[in-house]
Amino acid sequence: MAAFDGLSMHLGALPLLSTAKTRSISAENPTGEKGQGGRATEGTGAACARDLGVGWKISPSVRIAPGETLTLASMNGSGAVQSMWFGGSVGREHILRIYWDGQSQPSVECPLPDFFACGWSTNRQDPHGGPFSQISSLPVAVNPNRGLNCFWPMPFRQACRITMENRDDRDMICYYQINYTLTDVPDDAAYFHAQFRRVNPLPYKQVYTIIDGIIGRGQYVGTYLAWGVNNSGWFGEGEIKFYIDGDTDFPTICGTGTEDYFGGAYGWTLDGQYVTYTTPFMGMHELIRPDGGRQSQQRFGMYRWHIMDPIRFEKDLRVTIQALGWRSGGRYLPLQDDIASVAYWYQTLPTAPFPPLPDRDYLEVI
Repeated sequence: MAAFDGLSMHLGALPLLSTAKTRSISAENPTGEKGQGGRATEGTGAACARDLGVGWKISPSVRIAPGETLTLASMNGSGAVQSMWFGGSVGREHILRIYWDGQSQPSVECPLPDFFACGWSTNRQDPHGGPFSQISSLPVAVNPNRGLNCFWPMPFRQACRITMENRDDRDMICYYQINYTLTDVPDDAAYFHAQFRRVNPLPYKQVYTIIDGIIGRGQYVGTYLAWGVNNSGWFGEGEIKFYIDGDTDFPTICGTGTEDYFGGAYGWTLDGQYVTYTTPFMGMHELIRPDGGRQSQQRFGMYRWHIMDPIRFEKDLRVTIQALGWRSGGRYLPLQDDIASVAYWYQTLPTAPFPPLPDRDYLEVI
């Protein structure tokens, strides 16, 4: 029997010995090398540690200047990112990118909050950032106070590079920890991808495209939607559709309604009120209600992880969702809402180029 490679982690695998090597990159060990952590002599904590010296939390974070893109992690060899943690004040002006095996095209490109399914949980006017909605799911956990955790397994065969772009006009103080393993990667392991999109407002009678242009073989594993309602009333009658391997006018998979896809039913309401929830595979965890003042629009954030039911494709994939409410006469109303999304999937390389990420002003949440 082949030796355990240390990649497919679950409770039953914890007793298994492996030759995989555990490594971690943070501001205290930016190269991840063995025995090189906690040796900084300068950093964001140097003044606080001035009475204590080397080894006493001198570099807990990095400072990213306005307009700067900083490489947070660079790994060479064969292995996998197994978890990532970010903390501090973050917003849609902070862009996470991940590159596999020397590609010039990122396979992950996403505003940091949205990658962790918290697109509405940002407030640029607050210098410390706004509160983040809690998520208790298997691949993503968001904990007090703005603790962003990711457990998507991300194998690579030659190299991995992770960068952070700061589009703000202020310094970004970035706290992060990237835990990974160096080991052999099976031939049938695909590469993790995530792509952000936003349309504000959605043109009348048009569907929202969550993802298209995927070329290769792989499986779709998750959807996050940040939905801002620009109309009064219910917004979630629309169906999600998966166009697989050459589907054109009609999809292979067609949902029954927005809240149904995210594991809810009948508009997420009890006694006429919306109810939030967060579970291992699905949730509607973000809910912004009108406050009677200037915060006048409802906003929703919901996630669906296809961990037990990945959507497999051989050649290509396109995913859309309709935006539908109700109008007079019991008719559907095509909505013109503010919709942003993150699509998560695994596929073979190369990664097809992503659409250009919108500029900071277009991304901004007010």
